[in-house]
Amino acid sequence: MSTRYRQFASRLLAVASITVGATSCSKGPEPTSTMSAATADTVATAEHGAYLATIAGCHDCHTPGAFYGQPDFQRALSGSELGWMGPWGTSYARNLTPDQETGIGAWSEDDIIRALQTGKRPDGSDLRPPMPWPDFAHMNRRDVRSLAMYLKSIVPVSHKVPDALPPGPMPHGTAIILPPPPAWDAPKAPAKS
Repeated sequence: MSTRYRQFASRLLAVASITVGATSCSKGPEPTSTMSAATADTVATAEHGAYLATIAGCHDCHTPGAFYGQPDFQRALSGSELGWMGPWGTSYARNLTPDQETGIGAWSEDDIIRALQTGKRPDGSDLRPPMPWPDFAHMNRRDVRSLAMYLKSIVPVSHKVPDALPPGPMPHGTAIILPPPPAWDAPKAPAKS
């Protein structure tokens, strides 16, 4: 069997698996005699949150090994020591497990929702790039509540990721370095009034 054919077959199998998985995960709770079908589509669940965390790419940054092709789901969403260095300094994908000391265990579901929709932590500090909170801000209430429920339900993992660094200092480990943006991609200053 040629290498090209094996690669094609592997990709086809992966797409089929994802499709089957997404189809089975996308079903909400079954309507019961006390819950109409319309209500079932609006009920937040941790299971729906698990599905969203997967398709939204949360594991890509927050699960160790994901960027190296071998995510360690025994430590799912426990943060990464791979830094993201850019004009903002260096940031690290935080531990999203409900560990009280090193994760977001002290955060309420509402704290998680607020962070996802406003980019603000409970202490008022900003989430740093490359966290795509502006994308999560467009989630509907069911989705964002489900994601918060899921994050509160997973196994706590004790893992303190490195502290973020301001612009200037070099990180003490591996980092993805993003150069200053070219003119087209540079953030535009707000219009002066």
